[in-house]
Amino acid sequence: MTRAQIITFRLILVAALMVITHLATTPQQYPVFKHIFDKANHILAFYFLALLMDFSFPKTNLGISKVMGLLTYGILIEVVQGFIPNRMPSLLDLVADGIGIASYRLSMPVLRHVPLLSGRWRVQT
Repeated sequence: MTRAQIITFRLILVAALMVITHLATTPQQYPVFKHIFDKANHILAFYFLALLMDFSFPKTNLGISKVMGLLTYGILIEVVQGFIPNRMPSLLDLVADGIGIASYRLSMPVLRHVPLLSGRWRVQT
């Protein structure tokens, strides 16, 4: 990956974190099927956060430091939600976050063959 690509992924990662933090901390009411959609949103958000984190720092694998960084972010969101009206912290949200990260990890062998993304796994010099 080129330096410009890495910087681009880092900027997208920061923007995604800002948007997700805003959505997770707004005291907004959700529809009746909130529980199902909420877990799907967590899985999807953390899948893409894992991808962005992995592509933002391509010299290291998706190892314990990246995973723990993302899970710590998820924990912090849940703690903050405990202080926001109409929001509740949920252990199931953290499970969904973990599922999103694991889903990215499991999809990596397929993503390696996507031309637009394959540069992530090329040997760095």
